[in-house]
Amino acid sequence: MTGQVIEKSIYLQFNDFLSYLRDIKKSSDNTLQAYERDLSKFLEYAKANSISSFCEVTTVNVAAYKKYLSGIGLSASSVSRSLSALRSMFQYLLASGEVEHNPAREIPNDKYDKKGPQVLTSKEIELLLSQPSQDDLKGIRDKAMLELLYATGIKVTELINLNVDDVNLQLSFVRCGGDNKERFIPLYPIAVKSIASYIEKSRKMLVLHIDEPSLFVNVAGERMTRQGFWKILKNYAESAKIYKDITPHTLRHSFAAHLLENGADIHDIKEILGHSDISSTQRYAQFLKNKMKSSYMKYHPRA
Repeated sequence: MTGQVIEKSIYLQFNDFLSYLRDIKKSSDNTLQAYERDLSKFLEYAKANSISSFCEVTTVNVAAYKKYLSGIGLSASSVSRSLSALRSMFQYLLASGEVEHNPAREIPNDKYDKKGPQVLTSKEIELLLSQPSQDDLKGIRDKAMLELLYATGIKVTELINLNVDDVNLQLSFVRCGGDNKERFIPLYPIAVKSIASYIEKSRKMLVLHIDEPSLFVNVAGERMTRQGFWKILKNYAESAKIYKDITPHTLRHSFAAHLLENGADIHDIKEILGHSDISSTQRYAQFLKNKMKSSYMKYHPRA
């Protein structure tokens, strides 16, 4: 049996793919979690249907999987995302020589209406940013986090990964991103003031260890988590009586839309947000175009 290729199990192939994304492509933690979440659904389906390797998967299997996802109540967008993850998995297996074709490519996504980005109005932003109390340590910290997010449009993962050394208050900028995608983003004066107040009055009282590098820490004195910040944002949105579905990404969307609305160059916004392709930034222009059309149809006396 010398030279016989031993077929890898579906779980080993899955783990190899995640290792490739993490170690070779240097994908972000969010991307890794998304692939793991979406592909885990297929692993469950494969187990229930006695599929032990991706090498066994056929176009018929993928079509049945798509129908299964719809049957358990997933939206068209969620089904499309899961199929996209499966296509990427097979592209990896093709490149590594483990399969000879990509059965997922032959199954199209169903069309669905893509939702535009959730954007807060300028008034809602002002209301949200005014919620944290400046009379307690947590409120001072929370004000600084919210101001920094809206000032820069960075992702929440980037926010919580910031260290004290990443902020230059004298020159009013923040350094963000890894070695390959490092970018420097300016800060407006109110954000600088809020961050300075947090560092001087609050942070030194909250940190557990004096050599803690994290800029923003939780009540345990350790680096703030995504989940921790999400809860903080939700609480302030509720207290401000803003009933939109607000996530940390909402401030990023609002930052980009408001800059564009006020005349900023779309290429500058692309660089600030760290988009690799201008098409990602152009959706904000489309959002504003749709908003203008909606306003026209609503208020024009003959519309």
